[in-house]
Amino acid sequence: MHKKQQKQAKPHRILLQAIVNALVTIFNDGKFADKVIEKTLKENPKFGGRDRRFVAETTYDIVRNYRLMAHLAGSETDYWKIIGTYFIIEQLPMPDEREFAKLNQKDILDKYKALTDQKIIQSYPDWIWNLCETELGTEVWEEEAKALNKQADVVLRVNTLKTKKEILQKHLAEQEIEVEPIDEFTDALILLKRQNVFQNQLFKLGLFELQDAGSQAISEFLGVEPGMRVIDACAGGGGKTLHLSALMQNKGRIISMDVTQWKLDELKKRARRATASNIEPRLIEGSKTIKRLENTADRLLLDVPCSGLGVIKRNPDAKWKLDLGFIERTKELQQKILSEYSLMTKKGGQLVYSTCSILPSENREQVNKFLADNKNFELIKDKSILPSQGFDGFYMALIKRVS
Repeated sequence: MHKKQQKQAKPHRILLQAIVNALVTIFNDGKFADKVIEKTLKENPKFGGRDRRFVAETTYDIVRNYRLMAHLAGSETDYWKIIGTYFIIEQLPMPDEREFAKLNQKDILDKYKALTDQKIIQSYPDWIWNLCETELGTEVWEEEAKALNKQADVVLRVNTLKTKKEILQKHLAEQEIEVEPIDEFTDALILLKRQNVFQNQLFKLGLFELQDAGSQAISEFLGVEPGMRVIDACAGGGGKTLHLSALMQNKGRIISMDVTQWKLDELKKRARRATASNIEPRLIEGSKTIKRLENTADRLLLDVPCSGLGVIKRNPDAKWKLDLGFIERTKELQQKILSEYSLMTKKGGQLVYSTCSILPSENREQVNKFLADNKNFELIKDKSILPSQGFDGFYMALIKRVS
């Protein structure tokens, strides 16, 4: 928070009502914030660019800081009061709405200044705070908790099947879209000013994808080479599959697997746009699908389901939707995937186990447990990317099948 929104006039009631409706849908109906905001903007086509940005950023900021705002407002469900409190704390011009009339600016600011409980100040449920503090240690977690409350940067991945980083940068500059390369990530460009690039012709032509820098690092960590046989076994919408295809220069074969057909259909569309022709989407229809591929992969990517605690910058509502039971079930699933799917790696081949979590219990501890049970695998190296480094939080471990 405290990233002062651009100076602006007091917002019109229609914008405030849109934010209230969005908050009701996110918190009362349990819908995902990104989908709610997308729908809100679609239903209000007359909003100008600045209005759309104001609605999206204010909604996200309140979701991010919900516990703090609700605490200061003295209500978890009076969203008008919560918005008014947000305006006071952010020192934004207070709109003249009847719902804000009874808010006492001095009382709210005094209450804010007197706060000492970091769980409330940083806006996390007690259980997440305690879990992360236990696993990471107080000092590390407090730094990561702050970092996760910052707005995520928009990072592009240059599609090297179609263009080069310098050429794309030049094309974008011609359209007054400023980007900067990120030294430690080969194909990444960071967008200096937030904007919707999905409507951009260069995107439609497949010259780039949106993909966080940490996520890009996972594909590189797998160490693929042109001509290899690669399996991406938890492919989802295929962001990493597409990157692997580019790293392999479209040579060799990638079997891109998921348990959900619509995600694979989405991948097909994206692959066409990217001209990534060495990808074969394949639906996982039970253990037989995995069995047929035993001992076949030079490289195997297991980007497993996880708590998502490393990507809270991007999905701030996850703080209020997750629960401990879900994390425990997810850890069981991670271990199951690792032990069953790893057999697709051929002898001498390598796999990457990765998550978008910052919890050691989902990361290195899972790898240690797997290695203890499977002596024919050995750890080559592992790496954590923490949110305080500027991007999303990820973990990746490169494991070799030795026999």
